[in-house]
Amino acid sequence: MKAVITGGGRATRLRPITWTINKHLIPIANKPMIFYAIEKLRDAGIREIAINTNPGDVELQKFIGDGSKWGVKIHYFEQKGGPLGIANVVWQAKDFIGDESFVFYLGDNIVLNPVGDFIEKFKKENLNCLLTLSKVQEPQRFGVPEIRDNKIVRVEEKPLEPKSDFAVTGIYFYDKNFFEAYQHIKPSARGEYEISDIHTWLIENSFKVGHKEITGWWKDTGKPEDLLEANQLVLDNLPPKEWFDESERNEGVRIQGKVKIGKNTKIGPNVIIRGPVAIGDGCIIKNAHIGPHTSVGDNVEIYNSEIEHSIIFNNVDIHCNARIVDSLIGHNALILDSHETLPNGHKLIVGDNAMVEL
Repeated sequence: MKAVITGGGRATRLRPITWTINKHLIPIANKPMIFYAIEKLRDAGIREIAINTNPGDVELQKFIGDGSKWGVKIHYFEQKGGPLGIANVVWQAKDFIGDESFVFYLGDNIVLNPVGDFIEKFKKENLNCLLTLSKVQEPQRFGVPEIRDNKIVRVEEKPLEPKSDFAVTGIYFYDKNFFEAYQHIKPSARGEYEISDIHTWLIENSFKVGHKEITGWWKDTGKPEDLLEANQLVLDNLPPKEWFDESERNEGVRIQGKVKIGKNTKIGPNVIIRGPVAIGDGCIIKNAHIGPHTSVGDNVEIYNSEIEHSIIFNNVDIHCNARIVDSLIGHNALILDSHETLPNGHKLIVGDNAMVEL
């Protein structure tokens, strides 16, 4: 099978972070989130992957390359015509896919289950489409299946009154009949070709549409709190080989639980780190507490601060006597103690869509 991964879009709900970085490159446990999708597909035996990009955007190509680091071949194609829905992304990859069956993987989705389990069911049952489902608290945010007698009879996109508490997750499996379905659907009220309409058309025209529930966790990282939860889930489930400590540290530094600490990182004095925590290369941490479910990027300096359940990007300088929790702090940010400068008070440069608590 081949695979298509989404890498485009504007991610407006994650601004201001996504003003300067492609959403799919936001680090989860210090690794760009789209890397998890590539690794899942690689582990399932898929060797050819296409990734869509925004017009003129080459950021993904720079970070991902040709796929050789994963032993796969990666192709790129620009999304043309504006935001026409994720079904249109697949349509634009038609020449790449040809007549083969394929996996369509939303690059901002992170899942625990191996993708190979779903491929096995798709092939064994000779399905035209396989949908992966997950129980969620807010199904109205997603495509929601209506299920009768253990069969999906309809899929509705972002319904006001969901017919079930399941969401169709962003990992789909199709044969070539996807393209037949696409030619029979029309844009929705918001002007997009909805992937849920593809599924409903296939069902109503007697194609074999199966489903399988994700037994582990799944996260769609559409909002800041989703990113933080995904970071927590990934850190909680990293395999033993991912944990290491290559730091230089003073005597008396306390490290408790599982940690992942890179080279040339200097820790201490008076530092407590409670895992699971990921800390990158070239960091300096003094007089600080780094609490569970925190990811700290490369070349970050942290002094006199407490940080917990947060994602800190690269090249951040945090020097303040404060406790920081549930936060996303973007590249090159500077956070200082207000008492170090005059006049006293909170000094803010706050961009569009920012959230600040004082």
